[in-house]
Amino acid sequence: MKGKMLLAIAAAALAGSALAAAPVYKGDPAKGKLIVDQVCAACHGADGNSAASANPTLAGQHQKYLYEQLKAFKAGTRKNPIMMGMASPLSDDDMWNVSAYFSQQKVKPREAADKTQMPLGKKLYTGGNFSTRVPACMACHGPAGAGMPDQFPRLGAQHAAYIVKQLNDFKAGTDRQNQTMADIASRMSDAEMKAVAEYVSGLR
Repeated sequence: MKGKMLLAIAAAALAGSALAAAPVYKGDPAKGKLIVDQVCAACHGADGNSAASANPTLAGQHQKYLYEQLKAFKAGTRKNPIMMGMASPLSDDDMWNVSAYFSQQKVKPREAADKTQMPLGKKLYTGGNFSTRVPACMACHGPAGAGMPDQFPRLGAQHAAYIVKQLNDFKAGTDRQNQTMADIASRMSDAEMKAVAEYVSGLR
């Protein structure tokens, strides 16, 4: 148990150090803003901080991750009819530009809506659940939910309801295809999903 905890902490420290050397990709944020204002702002906010919990906050998300998600929506490998319609007209350069813009925006801090979920959420996020082989979330997504460029998305300050929806999608294996997350989510109860989502929403 202690060995697994140490491994998770070491991985989290590695993720944190990798953030300082985040790779820079092509993309013109100014051009991306023009697209965001016309296409994305209604759901995700002009600065990437969405008001509705069904729509993810995109501010501060890693550029390559955002780009890959737009590609997946356009190709239909990540299933979402609305996002497929939004992404389909975008060129490869458009997707890089939009991703560059959102990645440079500052995420607004959020507080957990249900503070009673925090103890269990923190336990899962920092230490996992040994009995069901659910690893600590921070091993990949970092102690503050900042993620790791190119590999793991930023989760901190994300809407709790959106995180729960994504965990259920991973578990179902229909809308999102990610074997690692599908395996992890399959071993999480509904209560665990809600608790860790509330905890993550308050990270900053």
